Amino acid sequence: MCLLRHGESLWNRENRFTGWVDVPLTDKGREEAIRAGLLLRGYRFDVAYTSRLERAIETLELVMLAMGYRVPVIKDEHLNERHYGDLQGLNKDEIAKTYGEEQVRLWRRSFRARPPNGESLEDTQRRTVPFFKNTILLDLVNGKNVLVVAHGNSLRSIIMYLEDVPEDKVPQLEIPTGQPIVYDVYWDQEAHMLKIRSKSVLR
Repeated sequence: MCLLRHGESLWNRENRFTGWVDVPLTDKGREEAIRAGLLLRGYRFDVAYTSRLERAIETLELVMLAMGYRVPVIKDEHLNERHYGDLQGLNKDEIAKTYGEEQVRLWRRSFRARPPNGESLEDTQRRTVPFFKNTILLDLVNGKNVLVVAHGNSLRSIIMYLEDVPEDKVPQLEIPTGQPIVYDVYWDQEAHMLKIRSKSVLR
């Protein structure tokens, strides 16, 4: 299984909160997506999952183009980025001047802090992990190789579940754009749970 955050978007470059707003990739983001696809050429995927947001969908399209083959694609809003509520579209540095750097850090990196009218990472996990268990996990149990192209926070929430990351370690969990994270996973019949044999970050 491979988890991949989309390539750099326009609002990533402009240091804005993006959330559920559809923002295109930059030229750098497209280059990151193509490079990710080249790094993944040695792998064979059977199915791909992505969010309903254009930056993730375009990244996946470029990845498949670079890999040289296509797979069935499932698009689902459960994999959308965390919804940043009233912060969407606003510059992070400007918001820090208004609310203070520590508050903005909590909104961005903590597990439970919820921005005004938005989602906490905990809220995000409440939709991503059930989706993972009910759909993606079934493909993995059936022996399929799965590619998931999504977003920084939707992937953070899934990685928390996969790697059993404690809440106090979440602020240090960074997911760079366009960098494939490949897991060798298997289903432990006795424990009735997914286990990880190895993890590698392709650079």
